[in-house]
Formats: sequence, structure tokens, C-alpha cells
Amino acid sequence: MLIPVLAIGQTKDVLNSFRVYPKTDKQADFEQALTNHAQKYHTGDWKWRVWSIESGPESGGYMVTEGPFTWEAADKRGDISKEHITDWGQNVLPLTTGQGISIYPVFMPNLSTVQMTDYADKIVINHMTARPGMINAVLELIKKQQKVWMKDKQSVAVYSLVASGEPGYITVSRLKDGLKELSESYRKPMAERYNAVHGAGGFDTFLKDYALAVEKRWSELLIYHPELSSK
Repeated sequence: MLIPVLAIGQTKDVLNSFRVYPKTDKQADFEQALTNHAQKYHTGDWKWRVWSIESGPESGGYMVTEGPFTWEAADKRGDISKEHITDWGQNVLPLTTGQGISIYPVFMPNLSTVQMTDYADKIVINHMTARPGMINAVLELIKKQQKVWMKDKQSVAVYSLVASGEPGYITVSRLKDGLKELSESYRKPMAERYNAVHGAGGFDTFLKDYALAVEKRWSELLIYHPELSSK
């Protein structure tokens, strides 16, 4: 009876994600230094995937995701070497305007329509912050959205935020067909799709519930850069 419990405890479902912003006149140097650092110091559970942020309030920056790993592995990682820290501090950070927010997103397979590592090179991230006391209401809204994603075969990965500031969720639409998925002609309007699953008037109810449960929301387009990432 213990075997399934142990297997669940060892699932690699945690990411460490942070943003960093290159100086405008040092972008090429920054990319080279970032690549060198990622490929020398970040392998295995600590592999880096590097994304350019193409739109939204943080456009022009880069997002780095480390993992996936388990909380148990993070406990056992130990201190990062002095050489590792020095390389980041002396060779990468001086080429930036500073490091942005760092978060721990945890993958939620029961809310997603795609496996965690079934990646796409272009993604749209929606960030949702719950109103105080309304985190469970946000969860219920995502469950309703999931039924729509599943019907339309839309690849969406859902993450909860752990020890990362205000409580909330992140949904990542993985654009398997590329940017053409953003075209109005690619899928029917969301209201029509939602009502087809939840009944007439369902989307209007969804919007009202959303307004009550979600404090703020913002979205962004990102593109993956394998040449900047760990090998």
C-alpha cells in the first residue's frame, strides 16, 4: 500500500522560475554569458529553459525555468558552489538591469490538458491572482475552463504558486501549431465554445464569477530559445 504513496511523493512537478532583464546595449553579451552559465552549471534536475518575453508588462526580458524537480531533491541539493555563484555574479548580472520576480510554480496534472514536459516553443501565460479568501473559487473556474480546453483539444498546463507571493494560478497555453492559434479564425470565440460545454448563458455566469474571485489578471507571449538553454 505504501508504494503508490512513495511514487506520488517522488513526482517531479516543481519549477523555479525567474525573470532577468539585459541592458539594452549588452543584449548579445548577456545572451552569451547566460548560455555559458546554463550549459556549465545547470544539468539534470536543475536544467534551464530560457524564454524571451515578447509581450506584456515585462516584454524585453527573459524568463528562466529550472527543473522540473521534487521538493525532496531541492532539500538535498545543498549549497551552490562558490564558482557557480561567482560566475553568475561576475559574468551575467553586470550585463543586466537586475533580476525580477522569482516563483515556484507546481504543475497541476488534474487541471491540465497536457503532460508537464510536453512542451511547445511558443506559449501564452495567463497569471491570475485570487482575491482574499477566493483561491478555491479560482480553482473551480479553472476546472470549468478545463472542460472547454479538452473539448477543443487545446494544450494547457496549469500551475499553482507555492511560497511565491500572492496566492494564484498560472495557465500556460502551449501553441502546438504556433502563433496561428492566436488567430480569431483558428478557434471559435471563447463565449461560444464555453456555452457549447456548459449551456446557454454559461459564459456570462463565468465572467461574473471570475470578477468576484480574481483580483487581477495579465497575459504574455513567450518564445523558447534552445540555443540559450541547458543542453
